[in-house]
Amino acid sequence: MLTSARNQFAGKVTAIHPGAVNDEIDIALPGGEVITAVITQRSTANLGLTVGCDALAIIKAPWVILANPEAGIKLSTRNRLEGRVSALRPGAVNAEVEIRLNGGDALVAIVTQESADDLGLAVGKAIVAFFKASHVIVGVRI
Repeated sequence: MLTSARNQFAGKVTAIHPGAVNDEIDIALPGGEVITAVITQRSTANLGLTVGCDALAIIKAPWVILANPEAGIKLSTRNRLEGRVSALRPGAVNAEVEIRLNGGDALVAIVTQESADDLGLAVGKAIVAFFKASHVIVGVRI
């Protein structure tokens, strides 16, 4: 599957929490991180999701929020992944930030250059990435 989304994580569904309209889907990555997605019950059924099945968690880079881990920030986002900046590509308006997660996967974020400067981003710096469960697109290979 080819998409324009930079972040595509292959994992296993570890939990499905049904709701009245939407389901919460937990996808465990090989490195131990868990990504939570919120999708409609119809999508859960159409994708054939069951606990133990393979699934993809797809997150567009501009949907990722970055923070310094020592900032003590709490957000209402369900997904919080820690790692270190592994590459930084500054631009006139935005910066592309590649993060090596503690479990080994890579996550890419696009933030404003001003935010990158304010965070003091540099290769090797510890960072926390946040994104909403509703911003996770779930896919399966057919």
